[in-house]
Amino acid sequence: MNINLGTPYEIAVKRIIEKGYAGNQTEVIRQAILAYERMIEEEELTLVHKAVETEMRELESGKVKTHSFEEIKKFLQLGQ
Repeated sequence: MNINLGTPYEIAVKRIIEKGYAGNQTEVIRQAILAYERMIEEEELTLVHKAVETEMRELESGKVKTHSFEEIKKFLQLGQ
């Protein structure tokens, strides 16, 4: 694979290698991809946690009607 990153990115890659964080361009790109993947996963977890918090606030405030396990079982049995 041949990638043309452009001057600013090539300079950044060179600096990372010079500082000793990676031995070559391939290592820099691999590390960047893994770091980006972790960042995305963290963002997804943050969004899930926010959604759960929102749902819990709505449940606790009584905005959402809840049903007991027994009510759900009865409902499912009636549908059979």
